[in-house]
Amino acid sequence: MVDQKMTICLWFDDQAEEAALYYKGIFDNFSIGRISRYGKEGFEYHQKPVGTVMAIEFSINGMNFLGLNGGNQFSFNEATSIMVHCQTQDEIDHLWGKLTHGGQEGPCGWLKDRFGVSWQIVPNVFTEILACGNNEKIERATGAFLKMTKPVIEDIIQAGK
Repeated sequence: MVDQKMTICLWFDDQAEEAALYYKGIFDNFSIGRISRYGKEGFEYHQKPVGTVMAIEFSINGMNFLGLNGGNQFSFNEATSIMVHCQTQDEIDHLWGKLTHGGQEGPCGWLKDRFGVSWQIVPNVFTEILACGNNEKIERATGAFLKMTKPVIEDIIQAGK
């Protein structure tokens, strides 16, 4: 695992290991770190069988995550999302297809995977247009992007001309 000062904790009911393995099949730059398991201690609180995965560390594209099997008290929502910056349409198509499988598409490159985790698929070209300083280009590209579900790079480029 990369030594970072911050890690994103994703609270699952009991699917943390399943989610980590799912993400491993999607992202090339992926690694799994330590896995800790529930013991007898604290059973009255966690109610998990001994040996069940409590937490699994993993890294996607150099960003550290901890999948925590904490129970069903909390669920994911769009207030927090993981942004993935993409250079090519092939990359967008791959991620979109894999992450929406069993999940749901949303507007403007947003989606929820099958675990309910929200992701934003962001084409680098859109970010570049937003920083160009030309308000007309920015408005046209933004208008096009707002009408999309899965981002289409060529349509963003054409709108931003």
